Amino acid sequence: MQYRKLGNTQIDVSVICLGSMTWGQQNSREQAFEQMDYALAEGVNFFDTAELYAIPPQAATYGRTEEIIGDWLQERGTRDQIVLASKIAGPGADWIPHIRDGKTQFDHKDIPLALDASLERLQTDYLDLYQLHWPERSANFFGKLGFEVPAEEHMTPILETLQALAEQVKAGKIRHIGLSNETPWGVMQFLHYAEQAGLPTIVSVQNPYSLLNRTYEVGMAEVSWRERVGLLAYSPLGFGVLSGKYLGGEKPEGARITLYPDYTRYSSAAAVAATEKYVALARDHNLEPAQMALAYVNSRPFLTSTIIGATTMEQLRSNIDSITVHLSDDALAAIEEIHSAHANPSP
Repeated sequence: MQYRKLGNTQIDVSVICLGSMTWGQQNSREQAFEQMDYALAEGVNFFDTAELYAIPPQAATYGRTEEIIGDWLQERGTRDQIVLASKIAGPGADWIPHIRDGKTQFDHKDIPLALDASLERLQTDYLDLYQLHWPERSANFFGKLGFEVPAEEHMTPILETLQALAEQVKAGKIRHIGLSNETPWGVMQFLHYAEQAGLPTIVSVQNPYSLLNRTYEVGMAEVSWRERVGLLAYSPLGFGVLSGKYLGGEKPEGARITLYPDYTRYSSAAAVAATEKYVALARDHNLEPAQMALAYVNSRPFLTSTIIGATTMEQLRSNIDSITVHLSDDALAAIEEIHSAHANPSP
């Protein structure tokens, strides 16, 4: 395993981070335990979860993933071996009414409320990293490229959000804070107010990044590099699309898009065309398509960690083994050629 510093901290995190959003829905408690046991044995020390999980979000499984991780931490006695990250959900009255009526605000009321509930489910006194899952304000996230000026907006001031998080840091419940699904403006605002007011600064940004979605490179990558706020890349395989398993109209039994066909972010005609090229390239270089896609993400200089998600042990082993895959100059050049012809089909 390889390790990198988490932002400007002295914490070493594995370049492969174990994602967990399928646990409690697609994966059972026992399967999740097997995944965590294996990942830890392979040197993965960074686990990521969220109060929102399992996915797809629904009241019946809300918080279930954190509960499973908490049970594992207690039964295995491994809390001090893990860098543990979770997230507070943002507002979403239309799709997560079961989480604080879908009206979460990142303020002095909702942050401690959500954090304490996560800590109880995780059976721990503290989180190494606590993240805002998506902005409270209107912004272009979750695949939205253009910015639309909101007609009316009620937003907790970023300074107040940082003050609320700082209280939890002071209380010893959070070691560090991070953002997710953020924009360059948002990241720089958090950095500005933290410096101005002497408050804890953000150490990471968890955004989507893959061969099918390199929009992070426009603005965000420079922020990550210059400000030491590294990317935690999620969906590095585009819901598994970059493995090539859905090509030719295939619908593998139990696969995410087979089960949830509404998840179309990585399934457009443009995405399929790009995926065909990347899969063919991988095979030309005697690489597994999924491992090539992960190795590319792993190699980015602005990246801190790549968040993998697997529903089978075979997938998990392959994903973790991507850390040993080195892409040749020829392979990297070919990737850039494909990207030039099929740029960001799945933003």
